[in-house]
Amino acid sequence: MDLNQKRTRMVDRVDSVDPDLVSPESTPMCPFPDEVLEPVLSLINSHKDRSSVSLVCKDWYNAERWSRRHVFIGNCYSVSPEIVVGRFPKIRSVTLKGKPRFSDFNLVPEDWGADVYPWLSVLAKAYPFLEELRLKRMAVSDESLEFLAMNFPEFKALSLLSCDGFSTDGLKAIATHCRNLAELDIQENGIDDLGGDWLSCFPETLTTLQVLNFASLNSEVNFNDLEKLVTRCKSLRVLKVNRTINLDQLQKLLLRAPQLTELGTGTFTQDLVTRPVADLEATFGSCKNLLTISGLWDTNSLYLPVIYPACASLTFLNLSCAALRSFELAMLLIHCKSLRRLWVLDTVGDMGLEAVGSWCPLLEELRVFPADPFEQENVAGVTESGFVAVSRGCPKLHYVLYFCHQMTNAAVATVVQNCPGFTHFRLCIMNLGQPDYVTNEPMDEAFGAVVRTCPNLQRLAVSGLLTDLTFEYIGKYAKNLEILSVAFAGSSDLGLKYVLGGCPRLRKLEIRDCPFGNAALLSGLTKYESMRSLWMSACNLTMNGCRVLAKEMPRLNVEVMKDEDSEDSQAHKVYIYRTVAGPRRDAPPFVLTL
Repeated sequence: MDLNQKRTRMVDRVDSVDPDLVSPESTPMCPFPDEVLEPVLSLINSHKDRSSVSLVCKDWYNAERWSRRHVFIGNCYSVSPEIVVGRFPKIRSVTLKGKPRFSDFNLVPEDWGADVYPWLSVLAKAYPFLEELRLKRMAVSDESLEFLAMNFPEFKALSLLSCDGFSTDGLKAIATHCRNLAELDIQENGIDDLGGDWLSCFPETLTTLQVLNFASLNSEVNFNDLEKLVTRCKSLRVLKVNRTINLDQLQKLLLRAPQLTELGTGTFTQDLVTRPVADLEATFGSCKNLLTISGLWDTNSLYLPVIYPACASLTFLNLSCAALRSFELAMLLIHCKSLRRLWVLDTVGDMGLEAVGSWCPLLEELRVFPADPFEQENVAGVTESGFVAVSRGCPKLHYVLYFCHQMTNAAVATVVQNCPGFTHFRLCIMNLGQPDYVTNEPMDEAFGAVVRTCPNLQRLAVSGLLTDLTFEYIGKYAKNLEILSVAFAGSSDLGLKYVLGGCPRLRKLEIRDCPFGNAALLSGLTKYESMRSLWMSACNLTMNGCRVLAKEMPRLNVEVMKDEDSEDSQAHKVYIYRTVAGPRRDAPPFVLTL
């Protein structure tokens, strides 16, 4: 196994703690003493690079082990907390991901797992000096948050993204007991919002807060307490409030914190504004450091201009909560010529996207979300015309997430010709099985153009009417592809075989409602240990096929999720992932580990 293959297996995971696993061909003696090597390695921040460094030789392995301060775990079941603390004794920051991404679409049953508490109980003993915890799609209870607040006296930063199981009572514990808190970032969680009094629990002595994001909560907070908190935290850089904060209150906060670099506004309209609009404009104009604006709930053409004075330096504008019309977006973007990232709703229409192409020449990332993802009739939204217009005016575009109801092969080919540097291309045609609406042909040539034209492509999501030809193109050309998402596509097992046989860097594969069966699954036997995970739901898998895979590949966890409607012989939802921890001990009855 060459070093690149070893690196692939190490990426995004913590491997065994046994240093004898280091290659026997490695240099037996390092010419640098530990007191030299460890400070040098501490300057390497990429978890991929650090994993590669640890494979050089035993001395580098040990130096990397002792110098590492942050660990990233892409799957909480790929390794046990005991293995982590055994290998890395001085960790200060942990990033931990739990449930598969398809849990965002309600495809993972409730109570599936990913409870953070077993991790916290181990970390508390090994890392009482832990400062940061960043969780994504983990199950987090109020008891876990209280345990966290009480057992890590140096704790400074908590980020919860798409987690569930907790309430604002848990936030009370964090606010009350984390005396050195610098970051509280709550995003898109399934939280039980019991009221806004949690914010009043921050002690009056707290002055260290740098990041505060509660935009996804609904309850009204005590504004006086919020204003006092913002006033005394002179290092506050990021403030994202919820929609209960009105324009008058927002202006007061901005006057207290003109140093902000990221702002998430509340409701951006008001029946009675006590100050003239000109005053609001002046306040935004005084925020010279703003790089990001989000929120803008319920905004309209009357109040949107107040942010114009702050737009010249913006690099990220998140309008995914603001249903702007095309002319409103156009008037705004005239002032945003430094923009690198833009998120909008499809209410902006193709004319709004034409304005993007006209005014945002530096744009690198575009996300267009559906205002109503369940509406199938009388839908305007955006089309291939707007997509092409953006590509013509934004040659640096390399990340796109584009929801639409119609697309053509020719349009996608034009887009990638204009922007061949795509690393992330996620096209979501919301009408299932939709062909090229002009020629009525499958969308195979569209994605063939993407993988042929974009050699640096790392993430791809395909949609529309697709045959096995799409996957043949992917296997042949997408040599740097790492993440592939597929839904309602393909003709036979051959499609998946093309992908598994042809994408050497693939680490994450998500498939739903496709005609792939056991033969396709078992064609990847030599592939899965170098990948992080494979999800397949509503495909043509059977329990016997999954058992064969589990028997042949004992280092994989092969989990089948059963429900009341599942036939005993069918494997309706299958989650496969590499692990050094063996079968998980907390699997609920409906999860069968083979």
